[in-house]
Parts: sequence; structure tokens; C-alpha cells
Amino acid sequence: MDDLWCRNRQDLGKRGEDVALEYLLRRGMKLLARNWHRGHKELDLVMEDGNTIRIVEVRSRNFPSQTDPLESIDAAKRKNIIAAAKGFVGENRKLSGGKEVFFDVVSILFNSDAFKVEYIRDAFAPEW
Repeated sequence: MDDLWCRNRQDLGKRGEDVALEYLLRRGMKLLARNWHRGHKELDLVMEDGNTIRIVEVRSRNFPSQTDPLESIDAAKRKNIIAAAKGFVGENRKLSGGKEVFFDVVSILFNSDAFKVEYIRDAFAPEW
């Protein structure tokens, strides 16, 4: 992986998730699920952070990018993430154990052989 620049959108997404996961694990979080699906809805990363569950949406871009990662998560996308999170919590009661759920975003900007990570905690609030 000498060249981190990604031409394929799918490769870019996977590589971004790999970087985000490594970043979050280094921060002491524990992976509960990756690419968890319920129907057509997906959660990129579900992490345990102490006594909380963090639903993490990963946004990967190649430099230069004119799209802000938070702006790319519109109301419909947030609604889908929240619906999937409800499904995850419902199906994994033992894992979630009544822990509070938060929604984060990790933005990865790839530039040739380097990348920049931005972690946005509590990026949006659920409308349960």
C-alpha cells in the first residue's frame, strides 16, 4: 500500500474504514461491529467506548475534496444511520447493555502517500 491515493470509490471506502478503525482502537475503543447491515441500511463501525456505544460513520475523500464530511451526511442519511442503530441495539442487547448511544464521524482525507484523520464526536443527535 505504498500509494494511498484511491481511484476506486469502494477501495477508498474500505481503506478509509481501515484507517478509522485503527485510529479508534488506538484511542482505547473496542470494535463491536463493522459494516453491520439491516436491510439496505448499514453502520460502518460500532464501537464501545467505556460505558457508551459510538456509531461511527466513516467518510473518505481524495485530496482535493470540495465536500465537507458533515455536509455529506444529509437528513436522509442520518435517518438511515439512526434506524440501523436502533436495529443494532435491539438485536444486540447483551453487547449494548443499556449503554447510551452516540453518533460520530471520522473523516479521512487521502493525499498521495499520506492521509489526514479528523474525528468528530457527537456529530449529530438521534431523533429517537
